Amino acid sequence: MSNSLFRRVVAPVATPDDAATTADALVPHVTGTDSTVVAVHVIEKAGGAPDKASVAQREQYASDVFDVFADGFEDTGLTLETDLRYGTDVAATIIDAAHDNDASAIVFTPRGGSRWRKLLTGDVTHKLVTESNVPILSLSDREVNEA
Repeated sequence: MSNSLFRRVVAPVATPDDAATTADALVPHVTGTDSTVVAVHVIEKAGGAPDKASVAQREQYASDVFDVFADGFEDTGLTLETDLRYGTDVAATIIDAAHDNDASAIVFTPRGGSRWRKLLTGDVTHKLVTESNVPILSLSDREVNEA
């Protein structure tokens, strides 16, 4: 039986590097359980402004991100699902995905970025932590040295 927090997790993945890092951090927690992992990628809509790339290009990018994430779960026997979303507010869209997928938690590895960049573009991590009523698990992407 899986830990109840890892029963059915939503894992937001933004880039191929993020997908690989998140998979590496999550696999040890769910391997050998009956957990289901739902990878969520949000295609951010510009909210009236022109989008940076065509929808087809962004959907192909999302497919590539999902492929990298799935590679990290190869040979684990876990149930892996994908959920492609569109939204102007990335955090709200992830929270909606968690509700729609009956998630036990939203699990991610924090992404870097300067405080100024986060202030100007919106801090998805901060919004997830402060606005979600679904438990949030932030996994370290650093290896822990055992003493």
